[in-house]
Amino acid sequence: MNITYTGLHSGLTVRGLAWVLIGLGSTIGLGACTPETIPEKPETAAVAVETYMVGDIEVRTDGLSARDDAYRVDEITFELEPGEGFEYKYRIEKGETMVYSWVSASPVRSEMHSEADDQAEGTAEFFEVIESAESANGVFLAPFPGIHGWYWLNPDEEKPVTLTLRSSGFYAHAMEFRGGKIRRYEPATVSTSTD
Repeated sequence: MNITYTGLHSGLTVRGLAWVLIGLGSTIGLGACTPETIPEKPETAAVAVETYMVGDIEVRTDGLSARDDAYRVDEITFELEPGEGFEYKYRIEKGETMVYSWVSASPVRSEMHSEADDQAEGTAEFFEVIESAESANGVFLAPFPGIHGWYWLNPDEEKPVTLTLRSSGFYAHAMEFRGGKIRRYEPATVSTSTD
């Protein structure tokens, strides 16, 4: 098969380009990287997975964790005054997950951390510290029961910044720590009822 890529020199083919690069590699001593010398990937041992049968369908027991408790979603927007910092955290039990995404109008400092139930007050475990960012997203798996969330700081000493957090998962409630006060939030529960 001969495919022409017109983004390079007119008429130069992908195959032709590959031969040029291979020749260049041999010339500068990269011959050891040819496909003939790349070791094959070692065979991996098969991992036994428990299964059960539903009729004639074999069902795996890994990869899915069905839940009976409340699935919650939260979307909240904050304004941070110049130089202001605050915390927003969720009550999450060990092994529970939270999917999150936050975005700010200008760069902020972000610290994702947790306080375990059995730790001394003021003791935290840090999972991510970002000196300057306008967004972050991911999935958090709580390694222990406690409160888990973020500290954000507006480093701008002149202008306020708006920040929006979106999350979903299996958490009980949220708390905002700002100005020496704690405010509790009840994120929306997603109904699974058909009524």
